[in-house]
Amino acid sequence: MSKILIIEDEPAIRRVLTKILSEENDAYQVEEAEDGLIGMEKIKNTDYDLILCDIKMPKMDGVEVLEATKKIKPEIPIVMISGHGDMETAINTMRLGAFDYISKPPDLNRLLNTVRNALDKKQLVVENKILKKKVSKNYEMIGDSKEIHHIKDMIEKVALTDARVLITGPNGTGKELVAHQLHEKSERAAAPLIEVNCAAIPSELIESELFGHVKGAFTSAVKDRAGKFEAADKGTIFLDEIGDMSLSAQAKVLRALQESMITRVGADKDIKVDVRVVAATNKDLKKEIAEGRFREDLYHRLAVILIKVPALNDRRNDIPLLIQHFSKKIADEQGSVAKEFSAEALNLLQEYDWTGNIRELRNVVERLIILGGATISEEDVRLFASK
Repeated sequence: MSKILIIEDEPAIRRVLTKILSEENDAYQVEEAEDGLIGMEKIKNTDYDLILCDIKMPKMDGVEVLEATKKIKPEIPIVMISGHGDMETAINTMRLGAFDYISKPPDLNRLLNTVRNALDKKQLVVENKILKKKVSKNYEMIGDSKEIHHIKDMIEKVALTDARVLITGPNGTGKELVAHQLHEKSERAAAPLIEVNCAAIPSELIESELFGHVKGAFTSAVKDRAGKFEAADKGTIFLDEIGDMSLSAQAKVLRALQESMITRVGADKDIKVDVRVVAATNKDLKKEIAEGRFREDLYHRLAVILIKVPALNDRRNDIPLLIQHFSKKIADEQGSVAKEFSAEALNLLQEYDWTGNIRELRNVVERLIILGGATISEEDVRLFASK
């Protein structure tokens, strides 16, 4: 049921609005407040899905209610109610965050459409928050080792800046987790994080993928297409495995970093972009530079902050925590109960040589859960986790 609060000092207008909304939809629970102060008390103590608020009121006017509400509960859509002399103020409230405004006396269709649209927006905001929490859980950094604490400290210090970050480490160590954490804790979190796996895109297509193309730029370019840099505008682009990028694409990335401009393939018009760049690689870029496969000037542009993610063999104390995390996650995915691992099983798994790092550990845990007993024993590990 949607909770709607009407803040209006004219009793007749309050009654009309309440009657219209109550008769329109049984799922609308409507409450009233006769002035801004009473309205604010209700807002502080109740979670509303929508607020209809008059602009001119004694004690506390609608603009003050709008500003105060946006500070404490910014997700609630607020529709302003304006008299004929308040139209300019009503329009200005949109700049302050009001969803919309309706005029007195209220037009039935306009009122109902505005209410429906505002409630739809609130629902989207709620769904996005739930989705974001789910996404965040997928990118949790699990561990209590000093290496993981160091990375988390680095993320906290760097996330709120626009500094470029180069993440290094072997395959399967979780470099993408660092990139997601940097984005989610940044002021760009409301904008997209666009991921590009530079190793998975053929060299002849990487420039089109990153910068887009215009129709006719090459045989299969049947229409204009925006690239990943444009898609990431105001947000973050994560260039994974950047050590595999061609030298020609590296030159264009360097220009994008230097000038905040990109050019679509086949075009002569520059496009301004506001993008934070986070890159990752499993290669030794200094060695790649020495052998002529990576641009030194691009390296120095990317490596403002360096974060090294350790191999799993270098943080063995985190293995029991990771196993517990994966066991619960796999159980949730399968709709079952998480299995326990015996102390002996955990000790044995900590001794393994994890050449595939966390990715390999996750696969082994899933295999043990499927094939092992009710409690995963040392014998289960010897039988099913062998290399």
